[in-house]
Amino acid sequence: MAARIIDGTEIAGRIRKEIAQGIEALRRESGVIPGLAVVLVGDNPASRSYVRNKNKAAREIGIYSEQHTLAESTSEVELLRLVDRLNKDSRIHGILIQLPLPHQIGEQKVINAILPDKDVDGFHPISLGRIMTGEKGFRPCTPLGIQKLLSCAGVKIAGSHVVVVGRSNIVGKPIANMLMQKEEDADATVTVCHSHSRDLPAITRQADILIAAIGRPEFITADMVREGAVVIDVGINRVVDPSHPKGQRVVGDVKFDEVCRKAGAITPVPGGVGPMTITMLLYNTLLSARGAAAAL
Repeated sequence: MAARIIDGTEIAGRIRKEIAQGIEALRRESGVIPGLAVVLVGDNPASRSYVRNKNKAAREIGIYSEQHTLAESTSEVELLRLVDRLNKDSRIHGILIQLPLPHQIGEQKVINAILPDKDVDGFHPISLGRIMTGEKGFRPCTPLGIQKLLSCAGVKIAGSHVVVVGRSNIVGKPIANMLMQKEEDADATVTVCHSHSRDLPAITRQADILIAAIGRPEFITADMVREGAVVIDVGINRVVDPSHPKGQRVVGDVKFDEVCRKAGAITPVPGGVGPMTITMLLYNTLLSARGAAAAL
């Protein structure tokens, strides 16, 4: 039997409508319009596309959005000066620095310079520390999107064994810590593994919920998945395909055609986690604006 498809595009659309309603309510009650600043350094085509999509999504639901595009040769000092200006700008409630940055700029130094109250990407050490301790704060957008996907799809998280394949600071580590917390849409038993884990298939087959975030195209195959498991594919990989009009196609970290015949539910690529990531950026920006309005 084919797996149930968890449609991230449809779920993200529903959540964006709720966010738009929250933005309108905030504007009526306090006069505050959520503001997002997106900073792009250099001319990476993928980064340009991501930034364009983020700005478009923000404007569509009523967020004030501004883009700052800097040259590839921009110095670390110049970028830090811009971050400082955005930190002080009362119109801006969220600051997003599009990664990766050019080699002459220290990514962590720039992330650390963003005010935690405007860290809508959720990468500041204070934001990550709040995940560890279970405090309120901004959660990184992709992990938060995964958690919302599972919840909206009616997947039981509490008491489930979640196996996360991948240990990045962007996805693997935060989602593991988020799902093990003693709170709603969490309370799972979590195992984190990676490409060097001994007998990886034996570990992944234990998962009730398998989250693939290893960054390798079609790495997770059917023999690595337990019958009926929920599979969340975080990967976005471009692979050569001469039969495709563009000469390449996008695949996830999961071999979808195999795994969908064995899993109970699965996210597609594209159309799964991706739309949720941008939606959670909008959600975090609204949260930040609400905090700023409460402080007025």
